[in-house]
Amino acid sequence: MSRVWDVPVDDSTRVRDVRVATEEASACAGLPANRTATAALVATELATNLLRHAGGGRVLINLVERAHDDARRAAVQLVSIDHGPGIPDVAAAMRDGYTTTVAASLGAGLGTCRRIANDFDLHSAPGRGTVVMARIGHEPAVRNQGPPPPGPRAGGVNVPLGRAEQSGDAWGRVRGGDRLTLLLADGLGHGAKAAEASTAAVTELRGLAELPPTEILRSLGRALRPTRGAAVAVAQLDLREAQLSFAGIGNIGARLRTDGAWKPLLSHPGIVGAQAPASVPVQRVPWHANSLLVLHSDGLPSRWTPPDDGVLPGCDPAVAAAVVLRDAGSAARPARDDTCVAVLTAGGVSRHGSGA
Repeated sequence: MSRVWDVPVDDSTRVRDVRVATEEASACAGLPANRTATAALVATELATNLLRHAGGGRVLINLVERAHDDARRAAVQLVSIDHGPGIPDVAAAMRDGYTTTVAASLGAGLGTCRRIANDFDLHSAPGRGTVVMARIGHEPAVRNQGPPPPGPRAGGVNVPLGRAEQSGDAWGRVRGGDRLTLLLADGLGHGAKAAEASTAAVTELRGLAELPPTEILRSLGRALRPTRGAAVAVAQLDLREAQLSFAGIGNIGARLRTDGAWKPLLSHPGIVGAQAPASVPVQRVPWHANSLLVLHSDGLPSRWTPPDDGVLPGCDPAVAAAVVLRDAGSAARPARDDTCVAVLTAGGVSRHGSGA
C-alpha cells in the first residue's frame, strides 16, 4: 500500500485539496459511500483546524490495515501535523461544537471526529504542536466502544519524497500465536520500482508470522529477487517471553525506549534480494510495559533526537510515529528520501484514543 497523499495546508484553498485527496484515498481503499463521506468530513475538519488554530501544517493520508480487521481491508488513515502552540485544554477541545474562533465552523469538531472515526487519537504539547490521527474503515464506528484491547500495538506513517504519489518505503505487521512482528522496508531508489520492492516485502510477511526474524529475512531475500531489492528490518515481540528480537539488513534505523532511556538497535550492511549477507546477527532485549520501539527509513535525519515524552508509549502508534517525524525534521533539514516511521508500543491506552 505505497500510495500516499501528503497535502500541505497553508491557506484556505488547501482544505478542499485535503478533502479531494481523502475521497481519492477512500476510493482506493474501496470504502462505501457513507464511510467516504465520513472520511471527507473528518479530513475537512482536521485541515480547517490546522489553519484556524496552528497557522497551518500538513495532512498525511495513508492506506493501512486496521489491527482487528480479519478481512485485511484497507482503511484510510488521516494524520494532521503542526508546529503550532498546542491545545491548552484538550478535554474542552474534544467536546462537540468547541471552537476558539469567531468564524463559523463545520459543526463537527474533534469530539465528533473521534466519535465517527473507527480509531482516533491525538498528542499535543505546548510550544511543540499537535498531531491528530483518525482512521476510517469500511464499517461505521461503534459508539462508546471503549479503549482498544490491551496488548502491544503497531502503526506508522509514510511520506513520499517531494509529495510524489508513491513512496518507496512500506511497513507491515503480522501476528502469529504469541509473536507480533513489525517490518519496515525501504526499496532501493524512489518511485514505482522502489515501491514494488517494499510492497513485495510487506506482502510476503503475511505468510511468515510463525518464523523468527532471520528466517523471515531469508524468505524475503527469495521473494525480492525479481525486484531491485530493499533495506529491511524485522522486529519480533515474543509475548510469552516478554522479549524483543531485532534483525536488519541495510540502512533501517531502530531505537528502543525503555524506562525513559533510548538505545539503538543496529542493522547489518546489505540489500535484501540482491546483496544480503549469509548470516545476520539477532539482537534480543527485554520488553517492558513502558517500552516503545521506533523503526525508520533513512529519510529521517541520521542524528535525530528521540523525544523525551513519557506520554508517547500510551499513544496510538501512528500518533507516536508522526510525533517522531515532526520533531526530527525541519524546514532547514528537508527530507532527502522517502520517509517511513513505524512504531511498536506495549499497548498503553491514550486518554484521548478510541478504537484499535
